[in-house]
Amino acid sequence: MSAPLPSVLVVDDEKNMRLSLQTVLKDEGYAVRAVESAEEALKLLPREEFFMVITDARLGGMTGYEFLKIIHEAKPDLPVLMLTAYATPKLAVEAIKSGAIDYLAKPFAPEELLHAVARCAERHQLLLENVTLRSRAEQVFSLDQIVGESPKMRELRQLIQTIAPTDARVLILGESGTGKELVAGALHSLSQRRGAHYIRINCAAIPETLLESELFGHEKGSFTGALKQKPGRVEEAGGGTIFLDEIADMSKPLQAKLLRFLEDGSFTRVGGTQELRVNVRLIAATNRDIVQAIAADQFREDLFHRLNVVQFHLPTLRNRGEDVLLLADHFLKIFRAAMNKNVDAFTPAAQQKLLSHRWPGNVRELRNAIERALILETTRQIQASNLPDFQVESRLQKTAPVQVTLDESLDDALARTERELISSMMRQNDFNLTRAAERLKLTRHSLRYRMQRLGMQTGDGTANETPTAIDRQLPDV
Repeated sequence: MSAPLPSVLVVDDEKNMRLSLQTVLKDEGYAVRAVESAEEALKLLPREEFFMVITDARLGGMTGYEFLKIIHEAKPDLPVLMLTAYATPKLAVEAIKSGAIDYLAKPFAPEELLHAVARCAERHQLLLENVTLRSRAEQVFSLDQIVGESPKMRELRQLIQTIAPTDARVLILGESGTGKELVAGALHSLSQRRGAHYIRINCAAIPETLLESELFGHEKGSFTGALKQKPGRVEEAGGGTIFLDEIADMSKPLQAKLLRFLEDGSFTRVGGTQELRVNVRLIAATNRDIVQAIAADQFREDLFHRLNVVQFHLPTLRNRGEDVLLLADHFLKIFRAAMNKNVDAFTPAAQQKLLSHRWPGNVRELRNAIERALILETTRQIQASNLPDFQVESRLQKTAPVQVTLDESLDDALARTERELISSMMRQNDFNLTRAAERLKLTRHSLRYRMQRLGMQTGDGTANETPTAIDRQLPDV
């Protein structure tokens, strides 16, 4: 949906003409500001936004031509339509040379005026779209944005560096919030195509009936509302990269068309007959279990094999150990700068609370938790009490069955399960090591040993014996 247009600025010293112009324009849905002199208009221009100016050539005081020259110097992109009752070819040439976008002789038909205004309105919307597209294209992705020092994250960054310079298709798998879009952006920014467009489409966010048109474009009149030909995003990405997020949500008929496109880059716009071809690199991602989707006949197996040249499987945050604290520090630095707050660390209790949560929402959930904590914090350190209590979040995967991922050994799976059980018990006992050990039928020393072996923080020797100042800051669970 297009953004609302700013007003039209009308400048005419004849009251009846001002009222007539206002009526004609308002009847067409345009907002109008009308003044009687160029001097008054020049006071408004720095304070208000207008998408065009309509001015009479002859005004009391400063003439329309003088006014036009000042506007053209101060705001060269602001279109000006000149009106005059004394039209001559010489004056028309002078107006155009001075920067007018058009020139109408009085009396003129309302349709002539509205046609000129509609062209300026369309021009304004195109300029806004171009600004949006440029900001998207200029968004910088880099490996530095993929924060983490766990072995899987180191391997991930190394694989990105290896695969990025090639044109290999990539399929990125992982739960929601694990950073699939960051990986796709890094692959483009490190590729040979980084100077061309990087286009992103979320297949789950666009209605099924519109996704084909968005992807491949449409011809004029191909469906209701198709008032003109529209190139698709694959054409826009020509020479660059297109990233299809949540591809498993794409309909089966459109999957078939995408399969054909992947064969040789050829496609046909909706409602068209001409076969077009582009050269793009395709990266796809999904948070669904792709094997289950294929088994349920919701995703084409041949499309999976076509996409699955190189597969990235992003680890969940709960399986990344101390990366939770690295990411928390990373988000703390970002948000404290934006909020201008003097908070620079987490208390030990807050760190333990972050490490104990299973993070069903992954990195996105952690980012939101840190932003919330910083908003609430009034001291120099993030307190555990200002982090969410995670009661709702912890129930999201409460009944999830224990699974072993493709690259996970039995020992790794057992360690992960043990870590999750200990984290849950620590959370239920306000992070008190002695009480958690009693519930687990272990000695305190044995539980501490297991936590150290699993890379979990235990706190200092006294902090977990009995409730201390830190313990008392923790919310009831």
